[in-house]
Amino acid sequence: MELDRLAAEIHRRFDATTTAREQALPAARRSIRASANSIRAIHRLEFDRARELIDESRDALQGGLEAVRDHAAVRAAGYLQDAQKEYAEANVTLAVVTGGELPTPEALGVEDAPYLNGMAEAIGEARRRVLDILRTGAVDEGERLLGAMEDMYGVLVTMDYPDAITLNLRRTTDIARSLIEKTRGDLSIAFVQRDLHDALDRHARAVRGES
Repeated sequence: MELDRLAAEIHRRFDATTTAREQALPAARRSIRASANSIRAIHRLEFDRARELIDESRDALQGGLEAVRDHAAVRAAGYLQDAQKEYAEANVTLAVVTGGELPTPEALGVEDAPYLNGMAEAIGEARRRVLDILRTGAVDEGERLLGAMEDMYGVLVTMDYPDAITLNLRRTTDIARSLIEKTRGDLSIAFVQRDLHDALDRHARAVRGES
């Protein structure tokens, strides 16, 4: 009889954990999808739509986290951390592209490690934005974005903790550094091209006798 009660209690706990997992997993997927769509909207400069999608991501994420509030093993399984990372990336990317203030992990309601990994991946999105605007000759805006990338990298590189704590942040930070170096090179070339264009334009005006 004691074993029957023991088995029944374990079944009850497992059923509750399974229910929490079945609620959290699709919520995490919805959050990740909305965050990814938000980043795409940011690159299309559809900022209002991006914010709507970020709100959708937040609602799904909060629902998933609430479902596993009493189930630490499910919460730490990884997919909710992935959702937090993508949500942080979308928010940081929006702030960087629009020139806004970067949100904190507390403001977003996400854990530190997913937040920092989201920041690292936002550096890649900022590079993509730099490449887009360099096609239009907006070199000064590209320089601003590079400055934001370097500022974020300056935070990431100080996080010298084991990978188990930071969710392999060291790897994403190394990738971010290489992207910054490439972006700096692209901007240097763009500045040289702009200066050469300006010099040729001044020379052409001088030949025509224009002031």
